[in-house]
Parts: sequence; structure tokens; C-alpha cells
Amino acid sequence: MGLSSFVILYHRTPFDEGKDSSGNRIWVDQKSPNGIIPTLRNLFRSRDDGTWIAWRRVDHPEQSDVERLEMANPSPFTLSRIPLTDEQISSFYHITSKESFWPILHTFPTHFNVNNANWTIFEEVNKRFANAACVEAAEGATVWVHDYNLWLAPGYIRQQRPDLKIAFFHHTPFPGNDVFAILPWREQILESLLCCDVVGFHIPRYTENFARAASTLVGAKRGPKVPVDQKFITVGTALSEGTVTSHLDHNGRRIQLLSSPVGTSPDVIQELSWSASVESYGEMIVQDTKKGRKLILSASRVDYTKGNEELLLAFERLLERRKDLHGEVVLMLACVAAASGMKIYEETQRSIEEMAGRINGRFSQVDWIPVRFSTRRIPYEEMVAWFCHADVCWITPLRDGLNLVAKEYAAARRHRGGVLVLSEFTGASVVLEGAVLTNPYSNRRMDDAIESALEMPEDEQRQRMETMSAAVEAYTVKDWAEEQLAGFPEVANVG
Repeated sequence: MGLSSFVILYHRTPFDEGKDSSGNRIWVDQKSPNGIIPTLRNLFRSRDDGTWIAWRRVDHPEQSDVERLEMANPSPFTLSRIPLTDEQISSFYHITSKESFWPILHTFPTHFNVNNANWTIFEEVNKRFANAACVEAAEGATVWVHDYNLWLAPGYIRQQRPDLKIAFFHHTPFPGNDVFAILPWREQILESLLCCDVVGFHIPRYTENFARAASTLVGAKRGPKVPVDQKFITVGTALSEGTVTSHLDHNGRRIQLLSSPVGTSPDVIQELSWSASVESYGEMIVQDTKKGRKLILSASRVDYTKGNEELLLAFERLLERRKDLHGEVVLMLACVAAASGMKIYEETQRSIEEMAGRINGRFSQVDWIPVRFSTRRIPYEEMVAWFCHADVCWITPLRDGLNLVAKEYAAARRHRGGVLVLSEFTGASVVLEGAVLTNPYSNRRMDDAIESALEMPEDEQRQRMETMSAAVEAYTVKDWAEEQLAGFPEVANVG
């Protein structure tokens, strides 16, 4: 039994590992100052006995010792790193998580591949995270587990340490019951999650999907439905819900269900938007890309769920219909490349590159390239500059748990106007009233949405953006963390 009153399990580390000029290891801040990682770090600000558990890559299986490091920022806490070999990381993360779980979570069952999955390795990695948590946690401590690749950790923790309070947050969608049931390990996953005290999701639809799966597949008893919180749009979108299950009862335990969409740090974004570095990036954008044209921005990762190909086809149709827009509009597609060695993502990236090349080949003029395409990871200050100068932010995934880019754009555009075109299959669509919602599966809906965005009057832009900015400011990433941990008042203060 350890000394930590609060333990976070997340495969990502709280800082990026780097080296100084002498080759010594240093810890540097995440490239984005906005988002989940800084907020989770801030949970340690008011205590000096917390632990963060992540993984580290090792070359040989015999390097089996957990590495424990004392971190000093934002206040003293322990970083405990589980050693995993390349083989274990590949199997646990790139194969089982990405080839088996990811397509099911995003309702792409035709992409589901179970044949390469090694369930024993997935169990072993989850056990090692759970064991580390049990070693670090003090009597009655709170353990907060993050995301689907640690689905089994709560069950293993509960077996060893019934005294602990366990919360879990799901950063992806949770699919409908008939799709989730495709997973051959469905009962083990659900039984583990039902060992938690709190299970959280971004929006009520995902919460309801989980409650239904737990009820029909393993017999959990559903508590009463209650009206959803006022921050959610309850009618009229693909993911709307008017009521949501409050809790589940299972094996003598009560599991509270929470719907809390991760927020942004709007104050950080707005402060950055007026900084010298962002203004410098902005000058380059104006001179090199905009050149007096309307700028459309789309930012995502290379992933078949993100709808980049559908977006490019819609842009191509726009240029086919509207010759008056030739030379007058430019699309910046910032699409971060996936990790190497993942075939499905390599094929998706190749398809995106070919489409962008075809569009530019068809429509480019001497002084106009219609599609600017980047797969590099853009520095956050530069990203904020793109937000500040984009007349339209075009975010149309086929499925997305939330989509923080949409919220970040709304935060950056406060008092500036601009139009957000947003897929109604993103979690953000039920919290950003004022966005132009579209259906990325429908050519006509996509075509209508982008034309509406490009032609929207300035006063309507400002009215819609004020509504979205107010929603983003009313529920920040700090509010998300505090709501998820409200049942554990001893750790709920984000600082």
C-alpha cells in the first residue's frame, strides 16, 4: 500500500521527454498549452502525494522495473512509468486498441479486425497499470483511469483494493449496443467498468449507449432517467438526448454515470490570440495563403473516421459549381500524419494526398493554389493564428467523440465573427449551438453547408459566434475535471 491519495492512469505522460544540449533527459511541456494534460497536472497543485502512471518504451523484456520519478511541477508528484517493449506496445496499442476497438467505438464495423489481436497481452498491460496503481494508492485513495485502452484496469484494481474509489473517463464515443456487442470480450470490458464508482462520457448519447449495453449484455440494473444538463442541445441533432440514465446497480455496487464534455482553456487561447508570436504567424498566413481571399480551415488527424476525403470531395464540387470562387477561396487542410506502421492510416493518408493533388491539378492558377495541405504537427501558437484568420472552420468527421478543434476555434473567434461548419456526428455538435451543422454522409448537405458558410452575413456570423463562445467559456476544461471528480471532494479542486 502506497502513500498517494490521488492516482491518475493515462497512457500519455504529463510532460514530453527530451534531451538537453548535453544529452541529459529533460521534461518539457506538451506542445499544446491548452487541453487535458495541463488540466490533469493541475489536479496535483493542491497536494504533494499524487501519482501519475503512464508507460515507457524499453528495448528488452528484462527491463521490467517500474520507473518512479519525482516531478516538481506544478507541485511535487510521482511519475510512475510501466516498462513496455515495442512488441507489447504494438500489440496492446496499435493492434488491439486501434484495429479492434477503434473501429467499433466509432461505428465502423467493416474496419474491425480481430485476427491480429493478442488479448493476453492486452490483459497483461492492463494488469501492470492496475498493479502499479495498487502499489501507489493509499488507503481509500481515488484512482482516475482514462480511456478505452485501459478498459480492464478498474476490474483488476477492484479485485486487489476494494477500499479504493475508482473513476473512469471515456474520451471516445461509446457505440450503440448492437455495434459494441461485436467485440468478443464485451462482457469482460463491461464487468471491469462496472467496478468503478463513476463512469464518465462526453455527452448523454454515449452514456445511454453504455447504460444499455451494461443492462442487456451483463444484467446491470438501470436507475431512473433524468433530464440532461442545460449545456446540451436536447432536440434536432443526430446525437441529441433529452434524458439520461443517472446510475447503474450491479453486484451490490452503484455506479454513477456522468455526461461531461471536455472543455478548452478559452482564457489561454484568447490571451495567445493577441500575443506577438501569434501575430507574427498571422502575418505569414495573410501574406502567403490568404492574400485577400476567404480562408477555410480544417484541422484533424489522418484517420478514416475524420472525414477528410469527404471534405475534399465537397470542396472539389464547390469549385466545379462556383467558377466565381476560383482564385477567391483557399482551403488549408492541416491533417497530422498517423504513426508509422499502421497500414489503414497509411492508405487513408495516400488517398487524401491524391485528392488534394488532383484538385490542385484541376483548378490551380498561376497565383492561386486552392488546397494547402500539411501533415506536420503545427505548433500551437501557429494553430491559434490559423483560427484567428480562418473565415470558416470546416470540421466534418464521420464520427468523433467530441472534437476540441471546434471549441478552440469558437474560443479564438470571440468578437471576431467567422463560421463553424460542424458534423452532427461529433460530440461537440450538442454543445455548440450556433454552428452550421451538416451531415458528412450526404453530398447535398455538405454542399449546402459550405456555401451557406461562405455567404453568411457578418451580423449573423457574430451572433452565432457569440453564442458558441459563451458556451465554451461557460464550461471549460477545468469545469470538466471538477464535474467528473465532484463525488470525490478531496481531489476535485483543479487549482
